[in-house]
Amino acid sequence: RLTSLFQSLFSMRVVETKNDRKQSTKRWYYIDIVAALNPRIDREDTFKSLPEDRILRNFRGEPTADYSTPENEYNACLFPVSQIADPLDWRTGFSEYWNHDQEKTRLFNQFERQIIRSIQTYKVPVISLASSTPKDAVCQVFEKVNTGGVPLNVFELLTATFAADDFDLRLDWQRRQENFKKYPVLRSLDSTIFLQTITLLTTYYEDARAVTCKRRDILNLTLENYQALADHATSGFERVAKLLYSQKIFSDKDLPYGTQLAPFAAIMTALGNQADADGVKREIMRWYWCGVLGQLYGSSVESRFAKDLPEVIAWIGGGDEPSTISDANFVPDRLYTLRTRNSAAYKGVSALIMRDGGRDFLKGDSINDQVYFDQKMDIHHIFPKDWCIKRKLEARYYDSIVNKTPLSAETNRAIGAKAPSVYIAALQKGDDDAERMNQILRSHLIDPDTLRADDFMAFFELRRQSILERIQQAMGKPILGQMSAAEATEIEQFIPEAELEN
Repeated sequence: RLTSLFQSLFSMRVVETKNDRKQSTKRWYYIDIVAALNPRIDREDTFKSLPEDRILRNFRGEPTADYSTPENEYNACLFPVSQIADPLDWRTGFSEYWNHDQEKTRLFNQFERQIIRSIQTYKVPVISLASSTPKDAVCQVFEKVNTGGVPLNVFELLTATFAADDFDLRLDWQRRQENFKKYPVLRSLDSTIFLQTITLLTTYYEDARAVTCKRRDILNLTLENYQALADHATSGFERVAKLLYSQKIFSDKDLPYGTQLAPFAAIMTALGNQADADGVKREIMRWYWCGVLGQLYGSSVESRFAKDLPEVIAWIGGGDEPSTISDANFVPDRLYTLRTRNSAAYKGVSALIMRDGGRDFLKGDSINDQVYFDQKMDIHHIFPKDWCIKRKLEARYYDSIVNKTPLSAETNRAIGAKAPSVYIAALQKGDDDAERMNQILRSHLIDPDTLRADDFMAFFELRRQSILERIQQAMGKPILGQMSAAEATEIEQFIPEAELEN
C-alpha cells in the first residue's frame, strides 16, 4: 500500500501495477474535478485510470480521447493524482489555459478545499510495535486491523526483517523462481513452501527430535539460516522435479499435492547424494505415493511435514516405516468419486498409468516429457462421454477415473463421440495390427475384449480391479475393504454431492 501511494502521489512517474488478469501494466491516475464535487456521484468513481501514453482507444485501437498534454488535461478538467503533493504549477497552467475564468477559478478553489487538502492533511493511523514484539504477534496484529485487505504472509514479514540487514528476499526469491521455470512441475511453487522447507531443515539440523515449520518457526528464521540453506534447498527442489519426471508427473497442473513438495525437497536435501541410489529412490517414492493416494496432504499439513523429514531419513537408515506410510490407506470406493483434478488421487492414478508404460492410442509412443508437452497429453474419457449419456449410463461410472486415461489431444479428437469398437478399428492399421493395438490398450490397464465389444460395465469392473492393483503396488501395502461397483452404488447414494470430489 505504501508503494502504491508513493508511486501514484509522489514519484511523478507512471505507476507500474497489474491488471485483473495479473498482467503487468503501467497507468496514470486522474481525478475528474467536476464529478468529484458532485455529491450524487460516488467519489471512488471519479478516479480515472489511463494507459501509459494517456490515450484511450476503442477495441479497434482507434483513439477516442487524448490526455497526453497538460492542455488536454486542463480542457477535460482532469487533475493528475501525481500533482496532489504540490498542485501549484498545475493550478497555474489550468488558470492560464482558461484565461483566469472566474467560474473555473471557483471550481478549482472548491476542488482544492474539498479534495486536495483532504488528502494532503489526512492523518494515517499508525500502530507502533516495540522491536521486542515477537514476529508472530506482529503478523497477528496486522491480520486483526487488516480485515479488509490482503493478509501479510510470512514471506512479506521476513522480507521486511531481512531488509534491515540489506538483504532483498523478494529479489532472491524471484531469481530462484526463474531457475525453477526449467521444470514445469515447479512452476506453481510458492515462497511459503520454499520457506517451510528451509525451516524444516534448520530445525532438523538443530535437533532432529524437534522438527517444525509452523508460522512462528518460519518467522524465527535468521538471515544466516536462510543464506546457509537456500541454495541447498533449491538443489533439493530440482532433485524432486527430476524424480517426479521419472514418475511421469511433468507439469504443475498434474502435481497431486503442491504442499507435499516442502517435506519432499527437505528429504532430498538432507539425503544429498544418498538419494541417487536406486533402493533409496524406491523407498522415497513409496513414501510419496502413500501420501498422494492416501490423500494425506489436504489439510493440517505442518505437523505431518515435521514427522516426514526425520521419519523418512531414519527409515532409509534402517528404522521404522514413516507414519505417512503406516497412516495411508486407499479406500476402494474412492474410485467411483474421483472425477476431476480437484482430487490428488485422480491425478496420481493418471501418472501411475503413464509411469508404468501407458502408450498413446494413436501413435503408440511411450510417454516422456517431450511427448507429454508436444502432443498435449491430458486425461480423457475412454468410453466417450456423449456415447455414455446416450445410453443412459450414470455419471458416477463414465466420469470416474476408471473411465479416463492420459491421451494426446490428437487421439482424443480421433475418438470424438464414437463407440470404442469404431474408434479402435480406425486407430489400428487393419486386422494385422490388432495385437499391437491390444498391447497399447493393456498398457492403460484396459481389457481389449470388453472395449472392442462396447461392454462398458464389464470393462469398468476389470479396469477398476487393475487400477486398485496398481495402487497397491505403488503404496507397497494391501488395500483393505474392496467392493464391487454394485456395492459402491448402494453406498454412494448416502454421500453428499459436495463431498464426492474431495
